[in-house]
Amino acid sequence: MDRTIARDLLAAGLALGLLAELVLDGPAYGVNIVLLVVATLGAGWLLRRPGRASDPVDAWLPIAAVAFAAFVAVRGDPLVASLDTLAAMVFVGASLVAISGLAVTRRSAAAIAGLGAWTLEAALVGTPRIVRAARVASPAQAGGWSRLGSGWWLSVGRGLLLGIPLAMIFAVLFASADPIFRRGLDELFGLRIDLGGLGGRLLFTLACAWFAAGVLSVGAIGIPAMERASLGAAARSGMVAPGRVLGTAEAIVILLVIDLVVGLFVGLQVAYLFGGLDTLIAAGLTYSSYARRGFFELVAAACLAGAVVVALETTVTRRTRVYLAGLLALLALTAVVLVSATLRLRLYQDAYGWTELRLYVLVTIGALAAALAVMTALALTARMHWLGHGLVVIGVVALLGLNAVAPAAYVAARNVERAINPSLVPADGHVGLDSGYLGVLPDDAVPVLVGALPALPAPERQDMLTLLATRKSELASNPAFDSPAAWNLGRERARDSLSTLP
Repeated sequence: MDRTIARDLLAAGLALGLLAELVLDGPAYGVNIVLLVVATLGAGWLLRRPGRASDPVDAWLPIAAVAFAAFVAVRGDPLVASLDTLAAMVFVGASLVAISGLAVTRRSAAAIAGLGAWTLEAALVGTPRIVRAARVASPAQAGGWSRLGSGWWLSVGRGLLLGIPLAMIFAVLFASADPIFRRGLDELFGLRIDLGGLGGRLLFTLACAWFAAGVLSVGAIGIPAMERASLGAAARSGMVAPGRVLGTAEAIVILLVIDLVVGLFVGLQVAYLFGGLDTLIAAGLTYSSYARRGFFELVAAACLAGAVVVALETTVTRRTRVYLAGLLALLALTAVVLVSATLRLRLYQDAYGWTELRLYVLVTIGALAAALAVMTALALTARMHWLGHGLVVIGVVALLGLNAVAPAAYVAARNVERAINPSLVPADGHVGLDSGYLGVLPDDAVPVLVGALPALPAPERQDMLTLLATRKSELASNPAFDSPAAWNLGRERARDSLSTLP
C-alpha cells in the first residue's frame, strides 16, 4: 500500500470517526444513519483506485445501502431499525468492494461470501496495516512492524497505539460491571470512566475511526488476496492467508497494557467478591447488591480477550518467551473474570430465578471457559491454527446440550420449584411465580406448567390456568399448525398436556 494512500485512509477514517461521535453519541437513531452511510460511500468514492471502473451491474449496491439507511429514519420500530442498520452496513461493504473495481453481483455465492469475509477482516484488523504503510518509506521496508524503526521506543509507541484503545474498552466494561473498580478508576485518574464522559467519547471516536479506515481500504486498494490477473466475474478466487505484520515488541506491549487493566480488576474480585472485604464501605453497596450485577459485561470482556489472543496469534511475526508469558497471563486472568461472571450470575439467579436469557449466558460462559482451555493448550504447542476446529466442536457441543436440556422446560421447572418451595429462595430474593413470564415461554414449557398446577398456591394456580387456557385456544385455532408438514414433538406434547385441563 502506498504511503500517501495510507495517510489518506487514516485521515478519512478519523473524519468519519469524529462524524460518528457527533451524530451518534447522544441522539437517537434516525437521519444520522443516513448521514454516516452517505459519508462513508462518498469517502470510498474519493479514495477509489484510479483506472478501475466499477461493474455497471453493481450500481444498485450503494442505492440499497442508502435506502436501508433511510428506512431507519422512517420506521419507529427499534428491531426493524436495527435490522435496517445491519443491512445498510452490509451493502456499504459490498459497495466499497464494487468501487474498488471488483465485480460483486455477477459472482457466485461462494465468491461473494469470500469477498464479505475479507471485507470484514479489513474492517476489524486492517487499520494496523494502514498505520504500518503510512510509516513505510519504501517497499523494502514493508516486511513487518518490527522493521519500521531502529529504536525500541518506536515499537513501544506502536504497541501503545494499539493496546491503549483495547485497554480502554476493557476498563469501560469492568467499570460498568463493578462499582468498586469504577470508583478506583475515578480516584486514580480523577475522571469518570463512562461512555458519556471524555474517555468514553474518545474511545468511541477511535473505535469508529478504526473500523472506517479498515473498510475504506477495500475501496482504495481492493482485495489483493482474492484478485488474479484476470478479474472476470466467473473466475474462481483463491484465498491467501493475511501476512504476519505485527512486531513481537508491539505485541508484548499490547499484552502488558491489557494484562495490567484485567489484572487490576481481578485483584478487586479476589479482595471483594471472593475475599469478602466490606463492599458497603468501598462502594456503598451491600455484598448481595454488589455481586448481583455485571455478568453481561464480564462475558463481553472475556469474548474480547479471546479475540485479542486470536488476533495476536495470527499477526505476530515471532513468538518469544516473554510474548508467550503475556499471552498465557491474559488467558489466566480472563479465566478469573469468567469465574467472577459465573458467581455473579448464580447469585442473581438465586435471588430472581431463571430466565432463558440467563441460561444462555451460563452456556456461553461454559463455552468460553472451554475455549480458553483450548486456546491455552494450542498456545503452548504453537498450534493456534487449529483453534477454528476447536471452536466448532465447542459450539456444536453447546448447541447439542441446549437441545438436550430444552431451555424453556428447564426454566419453567426451576421457577416452579421456587414457587412450591420458598425455602429455596434467599431472604432478600423474589418469592412467588412470575406467571406472566412463564405463560409466554415456548411449547416445551407447557407440560411442566400443567404438571405443576396441583402443587401451586391457589392464586398462582388460577393465573396459570388462565394463561394455559389461552395457549390451548391458540394451538387449536392457528391454521399454521394444521398441516402435517408443521408437526412438532414439543407442540404435540403441549397439546396433549393441555387436553387434560378442564
